Amino acid sequence: MIWLTWRQFRGSAVMTAAVLAVLAVALGLTGPGLASSYSAGVADCVQDDTCGRFYDRFFDDHQLPFLALTLVVLLLPALAGLFWGAPLITRELEAGTHLLVWNQSITRRRWLAVKLAFVGLAAVVAACLCGLAVTWWSGPLDKSAVPEFALMAPLVFGARGIAPMGYAAFAFVLGVTVGMLVRRMLPAMALTLALFAVVQLAMPLLVRPHLMPPVTSTFELGEANVGGIGVERDEGQTLHIVLKQAVPGHPGAWVLSSELVDPSGRAVGGDGEPGGITMSTTSGPCAPSGGMEMCLAEVNRLGYRQRAAFQPLDRFWPFQWIETGIYAVLTACLTWLCFWWIRRRVS
Repeated sequence: MIWLTWRQFRGSAVMTAAVLAVLAVALGLTGPGLASSYSAGVADCVQDDTCGRFYDRFFDDHQLPFLALTLVVLLLPALAGLFWGAPLITRELEAGTHLLVWNQSITRRRWLAVKLAFVGLAAVVAACLCGLAVTWWSGPLDKSAVPEFALMAPLVFGARGIAPMGYAAFAFVLGVTVGMLVRRMLPAMALTLALFAVVQLAMPLLVRPHLMPPVTSTFELGEANVGGIGVERDEGQTLHIVLKQAVPGHPGAWVLSSELVDPSGRAVGGDGEPGGITMSTTSGPCAPSGGMEMCLAEVNRLGYRQRAAFQPLDRFWPFQWIETGIYAVLTACLTWLCFWWIRRRVS
């Protein structure tokens, strides 16, 4: 049974192994140079206190391969479910070849167990190797990324560490389950892709922010958390402060909410909306000649602060283990459903 499964799967396995080998060679050749450039840049910028500018420049120079590799890791589990999981059983049900195997002393459970274990393990191993290789290569860029692409950001988190293993296992078994229920290969592939996309969107939007209670705190305004200031020339001369999705003292944190609050704690702007403060902008620290630092110092003196809820970077690995565990439980439930369905419903 293992030999038969290998014969059916070897084409896809060889092609995937070849792609991963090319990727590994490319990362192995460029990774050390990337790390060396980062280390040299940090050593130089520490001396003249220009690390902020270095991080921006370094990330901008390598942003395209960074995003491309992140996308590859995110797509790999979906492709495993689409092209390995959905057709695995559906193809045999459509052709009727499963009956031939079952009539040769091979039980339904053994037939399904071998297919799930053999192909599913290959999907998990491929996702694991790809995810860990990209995590290693992207290490310097993860340290210098802008907040939108920080390590805890939803887009990047799923392409790092061990999470891709959980995604691949779930996507593969989801494809097998949908294929057994639908019994038509093309509809099963389409439905698998749609369901997997829904789960992948629901996880960072609805589940991941609450895996641990977020940290809520207030911070003074400064370069780390203010993206810019502007002036509205109305009667009250309103100063607008645009907050970044970042918090001082916690680089790489995943900011869930960020708002500008007045001295009484009332929100006056945030979550993408600039905060408005009524004050003189024609004279004093916030005049055009005063500069951003002097203006923010005056705003801080008046008692305005940033109030943010965030998940700090040191929760990256706990979140990785918890989320991978959630996907493992979902995979186990779908696997049980497959064995129950093939015994009771498939003929």
